[in-house]
Amino acid sequence: MSVEFKDYYAILGVPRDATADDIKKAFRKLARKHHPDVAKDKKTAEEKFKEINEAYEVLGDPEKRGKYDRLGMDWQHEGAAPPPGRGAAAHEFNFGGTGFSDFFEQYFSGASRYGFPGGMQGGAQARTGHFRGNDIEGDILVTLEEAMHGALRPVSLQMTDPQTGRAQTHTFHVRIPPGVTNGKRIRIPGQGEPGIGGGEAGDLYLRVRHAAHPDFTTQGADVFHELDIAPWEAVLGADISVPTLDGAVKLRIPPGSENGQQLRVRGRGLPMGKSGGRGDFHVVLTVQTPAHTTDEERTLWEKLRSVSRFNPRTQP
Repeated sequence: MSVEFKDYYAILGVPRDATADDIKKAFRKLARKHHPDVAKDKKTAEEKFKEINEAYEVLGDPEKRGKYDRLGMDWQHEGAAPPPGRGAAAHEFNFGGTGFSDFFEQYFSGASRYGFPGGMQGGAQARTGHFRGNDIEGDILVTLEEAMHGALRPVSLQMTDPQTGRAQTHTFHVRIPPGVTNGKRIRIPGQGEPGIGGGEAGDLYLRVRHAAHPDFTTQGADVFHELDIAPWEAVLGADISVPTLDGAVKLRIPPGSENGQQLRVRGRGLPMGKSGGRGDFHVVLTVQTPAHTTDEERTLWEKLRSVSRFNPRTQP
């Protein structure tokens, strides 16, 4: 199946020799600019946000980035065969509305665009003459806002018979449940490969991938946020307003806080199934030092150095 090549470096606006930190900074800048919650043109922003996410999904992962760099001029020939061990189905599949391009699905999703066996096997099928269609699998990009509140997403699935070249496309809605975690598979019954001889259709499984967010990451139902603080805020403590997925909270930074220290706000993470509970919100402190100082500031730092008895190299 012919797919359009995606230049992920151009999408993020970074050179091919960009460092991992450069890629992360470029993603965060673009993601904040094009996040659908803040952009005026939400439709255009949503598509751009998905494109940026896909680029970061590949370039932000060392293994995927290495494979992408190796594709080079031979990218059309890489991964053209069905994933090993899956068993090719009679049809090929092309997803729409999942948030990922055909290029990503074919080379980087790790899912089966060709399907895998499901349902009755062997003698039972042979006796009845009814063969259940194969299950198929793909990825779906879910924003953290959708994971927080749930959503109903239109998804299209195009099935192409490689022998006849005939393609059929049908669209259906997929319910994203509140609290869906990264990696969870959503089952859509009867939306897989058609059955043979009157057999029932297989199922479609969509594996959730949380969209990268400029401010948050997730682990299960817990949400993490990196908070930059000044050295004096770490030493003296501070009260800081911190964003969460459902509004800001006032957080007390205790005096003597250290770089990398985690502060937990209970019950402000993602919903946890039908229990009504929620995961926790973790704030990871990052102590930042000023890159430039005025003469007055430098004088004060020098005075602090002269009067302070603190020596990090001799502290227990």
